[in-house]
Amino acid sequence: MTRTAIITGGLSGMGLAIARKLHSDGVTICIGARRGGDEAAVAGLHEAIGAPVMVAALDVRDTDSVNSFVAQVVAAHGQVDILINTAGVYEESPVIDHPDDLWDATIDTNLTGTFKMIRAVFPGMKSRGWGRIVNLASVAAHQGMPSNAAYCASKAGLLGLGRCVSLEGAAHGVTCVSISPTWVETEMLKQFIDQEIAETGASRAEVRAKYEASNPQGALVQPEEIAELAAFLVSDAGRAITMEDIQVNAGSLW
Repeated sequence: MTRTAIITGGLSGMGLAIARKLHSDGVTICIGARRGGDEAAVAGLHEAIGAPVMVAALDVRDTDSVNSFVAQVVAAHGQVDILINTAGVYEESPVIDHPDDLWDATIDTNLTGTFKMIRAVFPGMKSRGWGRIVNLASVAAHQGMPSNAAYCASKAGLLGLGRCVSLEGAAHGVTCVSISPTWVETEMLKQFIDQEIAETGASRAEVRAKYEASNPQGALVQPEEIAELAAFLVSDAGRAITMEDIQVNAGSLW
C-alpha cells in the first residue's frame, strides 16, 4: 500500500532530506511551504528529489491555509497517512525588550502551526486506524539558551503537544513523536556561519570548527541522518514508538 505524506517546510534542510528519503522508499510526497508558489524553488525541489512531487503554498500559521492545503492533498491522493512538521523559524532576542512580533511569529509558526496541521489530519488518521506524526523539535526543547526564549519555548511546547496527541491516537493506530537535533548542517546553519564570518572576519573553517566542537563527536549532524530516523519512525516498524522525543545530539548537552 502506498502511503501519502505531508511535509511542511520541505523545500530545504531537514524537510527536504526527509522528502528525498521517503520518496525513495515509495511514499507519495506532498510539500507545503510559504514558498510553495515560487517556481524556482519548486524546480529546485524537483531536481533535488529527482522527480516531480506535489508542492503548494502553505502558511501553517493560518487555519484557512492549513485546511485548504490538506483538502488539496486529500483530493489528489485520497488521504494523509504521514505528517512531518519541519516548518520553523529561528531568530534571537534577549528577554528584556523582546519584541512582541518576534515572539508571536516564533510561537505561531513552530508550535501553533504544528498544532493546526495535526488538528487537520488527525480525524482521517483516526478513522482509518493508521497514522504517523513526526514533529521537528530541538535539543533547545530541553536546554535553555540565552537570547532564545521564543525558540526554546516553542520547541519545548512541541513535546507537551506530542504527548497529548500520542495518547489520543494510541488506541487508533496513530503515533506521534518528535526528533530533537543539535546543530544540523542545513542552509540555516550555513547562513549563521556566513553571518559570523562577516561580523568577526574569521575564516569559514574556523567558524565551522566551532560548531563542530559544540558536541563531543566533533562533527555536525547531517540532514540525511535525521531523514533516516524519520523514515523508520513513520514505517510500520515504528508502531510502538510514540509519546517519545528522540534527541539526535551527538553527545552534546544543549
